[in-house]
Amino acid sequence: MEYRKLTPDEITQLEANFCRCADWSRVEVADPFRPEHYRYATFAGDIRLGTTENPHLREGGFEMPSGIYDATISDCTVGADVLINKIGNYIARYDIADGVLIENTACITMSGSSTFGNGVEVSVLNETGGREVTIYDCLSAHVAYIIAMYRHNTALIQSLRHLIDSYVESKRSDRGTIAKKVCIINSGNLTNIYVGPYATISGATSLSNGSLMSEKEDPVHVGPNVMANDFIICAGAKVDQGAVLVHTFVGQATSLTRLFSAHDSLFFANCACENGESAAIFGGPYTVTMHKSSLLIAGMFSFLNAGSGSNQSNHMYKLGPIHQGVVDRGSKTTSDSYILWPAHIGAFSLVMGRHVSHPDTSRLPFSYLIENAGVSHLVPGVNLKSVGTIRDAQKWPKRDKRRTSRKLDYINFNLLSPYTVSKMLDGITLLDNIEITAGETSESYSYQGMQIKASALRKGRDYYRLAIDKFMGNSVLKRLEGAPLTDEADIRRRLRPTVKAGGGEWLDLSGLIAPKSEIRDLCNDIATGRISSLEEVNARFKALADSYYELEWTWVVENFSRWWGKETDELTVDDVAAIARRWHESVVSLDNQLYHDARKEFSAMARIGFGVDSPNETTRRGDFEQVRGDFERDPFVKMVLEHISNKTRLRDDLLDRLPKA
Repeated sequence: MEYRKLTPDEITQLEANFCRCADWSRVEVADPFRPEHYRYATFAGDIRLGTTENPHLREGGFEMPSGIYDATISDCTVGADVLINKIGNYIARYDIADGVLIENTACITMSGSSTFGNGVEVSVLNETGGREVTIYDCLSAHVAYIIAMYRHNTALIQSLRHLIDSYVESKRSDRGTIAKKVCIINSGNLTNIYVGPYATISGATSLSNGSLMSEKEDPVHVGPNVMANDFIICAGAKVDQGAVLVHTFVGQATSLTRLFSAHDSLFFANCACENGESAAIFGGPYTVTMHKSSLLIAGMFSFLNAGSGSNQSNHMYKLGPIHQGVVDRGSKTTSDSYILWPAHIGAFSLVMGRHVSHPDTSRLPFSYLIENAGVSHLVPGVNLKSVGTIRDAQKWPKRDKRRTSRKLDYINFNLLSPYTVSKMLDGITLLDNIEITAGETSESYSYQGMQIKASALRKGRDYYRLAIDKFMGNSVLKRLEGAPLTDEADIRRRLRPTVKAGGGEWLDLSGLIAPKSEIRDLCNDIATGRISSLEEVNARFKALADSYYELEWTWVVENFSRWWGKETDELTVDDVAAIARRWHESVVSLDNQLYHDARKEFSAMARIGFGVDSPNETTRRGDFEQVRGDFERDPFVKMVLEHISNKTRLRDDLLDRLPKA
């Protein structure tokens, strides 16, 4: 946009409209310039004003001309078709892009130079420090995981910090930016804020030292009574209804609302937190807490659903508050649950009651941890047959609200993966050893301060076996799906891995499931300087996510003989047929258990409270069915039955395509 000096006539018109400036020579305008669109405006310093040809459509359906009304503007560039109206104090040292609306706002200013929340250190897990994560506007959950959890690798951490520091400095400026089509209304003080395109700030109390990384396709919303200091809010996120943030990273499509309070906390993609409080947490993707009485503190979570009154703490420290816990992906804490840190809860587990013995269930995923009379009872593997577990696994991908083309977190939604299956393989061995050590005739067993009933141990082992059969068999069938199979040599050729990587232990880097060996290589490349930018780090994570199924298959092949008793390059046609049948049996067995678990939701007990004014069974059932629906027509039940049917067809298809002897 080209600018020019004001003419004497234009200055006269502006002053007639009660506009003031100590030095009109420092005001430049773009053509066509319309002085009538400036009233009660005070200008100071260097000012550039864009055109005001297009009005703003306001709520209620009326149009208001672009321009500046009742406002003080200092050292600002104002783009085309901007409306600034009723500024209580002033706007200073900001570049305001085209189409922006700013109205009824106290103050928008720069105070010295700023990196706009980039470079803020967030003290996660340990409130007194030691695991600080430096936030920046394209931080991923996976980078944050390495920074927080790999402190033992000092060279790695130093190199990462150097890369981040360089990026942070590239964001430094003594001028603020309000990008295209931003709307800021009815708000208080905004200091050292970067506002990305199409963002909305409506009714915020105060925002200081932060970035709103809004995008046209995925705008940011900050709503009434929000207070935020030292923060990053990523694309598609919503911070609303009195939320208070201090030293906080808000990931893509995350929602923090309804008086939620967070300090020194990280929230990555698709988290949803209301009413409660967080302190020093690492909230991986899909961390959810919705209740006023819930406190998440000093923990690492992902795919978590925290019930009302959930709490974790450790007040037994004497050298300062060093207390941390890890809750692996997919877990739930019930109402009024409590875990005394330090503790480690295994993946896809359910925690019920109060647990003060520092439980470690990390080697036994899909378990229930239940307190009874002050004793922690562990029920291994039982969550594999829970309707809730399967529903969660299905809903997470459907609830990915990210619309941006640049997703920061690479999220693997798989319930069964080398990460969980390897734990179940080791879990079977662990349960065997517990049984052998205590004796097969024992009624219960002690493990890590928890009690395991003998019946629960045996059933848990069986659940793990079914799940492993399902995963391993499914991997084989997917590998052979749709391919013409001419002979055994052809089958073995199709079962060969296409990549060398993938064997050994696997990790969950807060959403990204990947081989430990690949993460180790990545960390070495960062530490030694072979990776020289954050973009390269992100590219490596993306490559791991994109190649997941090839890497997964390498792991399956490596562990095949451990489970099936044969290597994949030794399989016969009969072996493949047996694998398909065993896989189908495991799928049907687990699905049938899900079916019966779902039926409990329609039992006579579930109908208590229905038909309140005519509490006979007929009325109660009728009222229940009108609200809850019929069991056989329930979407989940229909899905389970359809799943059995589809997997049966998949088995039969493979058996039909196998070469005949």
